[in-house]
Amino acid sequence: MAKRYKVLVGGEWIGDDGRGIDVINPFDDSVVGVVPETTMDGVDEAIEAARAGFIAVSQLPGYRRAEILNRTAELILRDQEEIAEIIAREAGKSWKFAITEAKRSAETFSFAAVEAKAAHGEIVPMDASPVSAGRFGFYIRTPIGVIGAISPFNFPLNLVAHKVAPAIAAGNSIVLKPATKTPLSSIKLAELLTEAGLPPGGINLVIGSGKTVGNKLVEDERLAMLTFTGSPPVGRDIKSRSGLKRVTLELGSNSPTIIAEDGDVDHAVGRCVVGSFANSGQVCISVQRIFVHTARYDEFIGKFIEATNKLKVGNPLDPDSDIGPMISRYELERAVSWLEEAKNAGATIAAGGGVVGNCLQPTILTGVTRDMKVMCSEVFAPIVSVVRCDSYEEALDMADDSVYGLQAGVYTSDINKAFHAIKKLDVGGVIINDVPTFRVDHMPYGGNKESGLGREGVRYAMEEMTNIKMVCINL
Repeated sequence: MAKRYKVLVGGEWIGDDGRGIDVINPFDDSVVGVVPETTMDGVDEAIEAARAGFIAVSQLPGYRRAEILNRTAELILRDQEEIAEIIAREAGKSWKFAITEAKRSAETFSFAAVEAKAAHGEIVPMDASPVSAGRFGFYIRTPIGVIGAISPFNFPLNLVAHKVAPAIAAGNSIVLKPATKTPLSSIKLAELLTEAGLPPGGINLVIGSGKTVGNKLVEDERLAMLTFTGSPPVGRDIKSRSGLKRVTLELGSNSPTIIAEDGDVDHAVGRCVVGSFANSGQVCISVQRIFVHTARYDEFIGKFIEATNKLKVGNPLDPDSDIGPMISRYELERAVSWLEEAKNAGATIAAGGGVVGNCLQPTILTGVTRDMKVMCSEVFAPIVSVVRCDSYEEALDMADDSVYGLQAGVYTSDINKAFHAIKKLDVGGVIINDVPTFRVDHMPYGGNKESGLGREGVRYAMEEMTNIKMVCINL
């Protein structure tokens, strides 16, 4: 019998009352757990619990919130192997990347602990205007209230941490709806936050479909903010129905990497292998399009294919496995259909392309065109397209030819080329001499165009999660 889990609401662990959702291991289709399916009344209870929790969390002094966050980081590291196994089983993420996610999540909470003690406002120079000379002004940042957090399957712990940790650091409470395919990591995190001393109602879990539980969070006026990671169509729908609540959206991408004539090909090959295929390409900033100067194309493609063919596809719990399954059979079949569409339109599969169980082999495409889905849409699979470019300017134009704008990578040893890319590319982050998949958890992270609104990264998320209160004193 699979383990039956409970969810945390108002400091109490609540069972499923017979309305359980099976959590499926995407590698072998086994049931790894059963979680409660939250009813609409259950969502109401979670929101009310969060309102009470907000009073408790917002009244904690900064040092106390920092202690809770630091303790949570310590507990994650204590249980990192258990957490990695949870991630590998429910998300199909290879062990080496699952254990890394656990460690990164701890770091995210550590960064939040620092920011909990450092959050502050600024003095406003009132004498800049003749009418306010003689007054003293400053502003402070205050917690916004109850935050609804809707997280995706691909980083079931660290992307939750990027919503939960800054919310607590800023003094808010949370109603968290994890992806129904990967809720066990969130349940474990809620256990650790409780152990760390977070007041009852500080975090509350709801599990269910986006059409029911998600829609309730989007439309409920008791929430002050909603933070969502997912697809652009869903993000657009959320924005249209969320009313006056604040909304942060971290959406899709088809992230490009440019390799200029003077770029370091050997370094680029190794990093592009990781950036393209880690977590089976199911990463918002996964390398999807690689634009290589024609003078380096043959060198790059030969080495890239060779390195890709060495990757091991298999059971995520095998420490030597590089590539695990897609999150579901549906997503696997979708990715394969996109490959077939590209092949039928003239693209060539230079490596991979086969299906092994529920896994898609790491796949390299050449001969692609801009209108193929594997180029213009977010493939979210271990599929990368390599394009020959006659000039650096052409590569920049092609990289920027996208509805998305999350991050881009540029390999060049010319500082002028680097700054030209920084100025030209309409993206949220430009990563010089590395792939766009690079991210550390204290940097501002988010996209332009259809890649989203607002920024994550603990300090920057806290700015979204607080209000400015201006104080003006007539001396």
